[in-house]
Amino acid sequence: MRPSRAASTIAVVVAVLTAFPIYWMVLSALKPDGEIQSLEVRPWTLHPTLENFARVLTGENFGRYFLNSVLVAGSVVILSGLVAFLAAVAVTRFTFRLRTTILIMFLVAQMVPIEALTIPMFFVVRDLGLLNTLASLVLVHLAFTLPFAIWMMRGFVAAVPESLEEAAMIDGASRATVLWRILFPLVAPGLVATSVFSFITAWNDFVFARTFIISAKDSQTLPAALLVFFKPDENDWGGIMAASTLMTLPVLVFFVAVQRRLVSGLGGAVKG
Repeated sequence: MRPSRAASTIAVVVAVLTAFPIYWMVLSALKPDGEIQSLEVRPWTLHPTLENFARVLTGENFGRYFLNSVLVAGSVVILSGLVAFLAAVAVTRFTFRLRTTILIMFLVAQMVPIEALTIPMFFVVRDLGLLNTLASLVLVHLAFTLPFAIWMMRGFVAAVPESLEEAAMIDGASRATVLWRILFPLVAPGLVATSVFSFITAWNDFVFARTFIISAKDSQTLPAALLVFFKPDENDWGGIMAASTLMTLPVLVFFVAVQRRLVSGLGGAVKG
């Protein structure tokens, strides 16, 4: 059924409202300092410049911060996907004591605000001796993203008929073969859907980065690095917007790369 004209108009309006902050961010990054500080606000610029981007890219340790964010987000995506898949198989395919209790605990953990988890996780990370390391950020992001990832993957695993696995095992396939060659490809769209959540959470994180990376500047990530452009007397808005634009690009690239599998994954989640 074709959408009505009213629905199409509403969709266009929502899309414009959603894209406008991104447009303004990129526009401000391309404006010279005089236009950014001008009291006459214009939604365009006649003198675009790359000076703000050059200042950011040649600034102190920006490349290092970018690499740290890539390492943390990439590690969280891979580890959370692997652990969530194995945990989802365990709670779906096997019967054991406290299985329902564990699932409820996963759901309750997802409801706890991030601010309430920060302090107890700080003491855990401190006792493990991981403060001021990228491993601390990977660990806390895994703790935060795994409950959601496991719940989502549970639906995908449950949607796969057990008869497929039983038929493969009758033909002589081992449990490991069934797990990685049959079940894993079938739930791959679900892994993509959960990886998007894990990637965005780790990439845009500011609270954990400021909490667990206290004094090691070489271990800072991009969100924390934005503080360099906030000055006591006057903020460098051109640098802030340019750095924010550069931070947004990897997210857009990641979305484009997984777009098709993401749509099929969300569709599978709804069906499950």
